[in-house]
Amino acid sequence: MAAGEPGDLGVYSFRFLPQKTFQSLSTPQTTSRLRQWSMLGRIEAQAFGFDQTFQTYRKDDFVMAFFKDPNVIPNLKLLSESSGEWLTLGTEVKKVEAINVPCTQLSMSFFNRLYDEAIVRDNGYIVKCLDSFCDPFLISDELRKVLLVEDSENYEVFSQPDREEFLFCLFKHLCLGGALCQYEDVINPYLETTKLIYKDLVSVRKNPQTKKIQITSSIFKVTAYVSVGGNLQPINLITCY
Repeated sequence: MAAGEPGDLGVYSFRFLPQKTFQSLSTPQTTSRLRQWSMLGRIEAQAFGFDQTFQTYRKDDFVMAFFKDPNVIPNLKLLSESSGEWLTLGTEVKKVEAINVPCTQLSMSFFNRLYDEAIVRDNGYIVKCLDSFCDPFLISDELRKVLLVEDSENYEVFSQPDREEFLFCLFKHLCLGGALCQYEDVINPYLETTKLIYKDLVSVRKNPQTKKIQITSSIFKVTAYVSVGGNLQPINLITCY
């Protein structure tokens, strides 16, 4: 979601930016990989602009205003769990919950520990293991054990704060894939695709004092609730500001 211009505190208003594209999701290589991972057509990024400076302490007001905005309701795409087709929101939400997703990582060296702990070999091949299940996933290598099996030997290679990082969440999502995912034997496709999408979604700038690169984006996992037959039905989204 694109940043806005400074303005008076009040109700945020939004505008749809269809001209803003996310190239990381449409390159031939990414398209091929998403198809192999059973994710092609099941991951979408859209941009909306807004008219005030985003303030973290106003995130709940911001998110609710977003879902109620007349420029958002007819344009925001949602994946239907029942049909597997993309639909637009089409209605105002009744309730929202926004959880901050930490986003502090600036380097893919974050994943070097996969090599250090022999989860991935030096040549990039993922170490195999005896098949087991962590419903609904088949666990056939040490990478998926690290991602899913809490009592596995190497699970603590990534701490709980590490696992909450947006970079880790994106990597895990790609590694696990969709219902008919064909897993990779080597780690590089996962790392390369994670890096491309992460760089496309996250904004950075150089601190004028320290000259160091810092992340300026805020990431939230948002659950919005719409009324269906008198009951509240949840919709899950990841939003980047």
